[in-house]
Amino acid sequence: MTVKLANITFDCANANELAGFYAQLLELAVDPGGNEHFATVGQSAGHSPTLMFIHVPDKTPGKNVVHLDLTADDQPAEIQRAIALGAKHIADFDEYGTKWATLADPEGNLFDVAAG
Repeated sequence: MTVKLANITFDCANANELAGFYAQLLELAVDPGGNEHFATVGQSAGHSPTLMFIHVPDKTPGKNVVHLDLTADDQPAEIQRAIALGAKHIADFDEYGTKWATLADPEGNLFDVAAG
């Protein structure tokens, strides 16, 4: 038996809105049937893993321990695009031979954008 990565799941207040943010950021579409309780990105386009967004009444407090690491050929432009979509720029880092920026999505989930 092999374990395969199927989904990356985000607990959130509004599944369709947060799915829309990541769909725009990744230049994909929100999959058909999304609503405020459940939505996915990438499944209908055959992308793997699928990003899954599920409404929960009370998110776990504190720092999220799983986050997306994205890469971009034009990192500054993609950081600005993410901010225009509703992200907040948290900090810039240059460690371990990699430069990246940490951002927060509209619900405060952290993600990184590294120079490609």
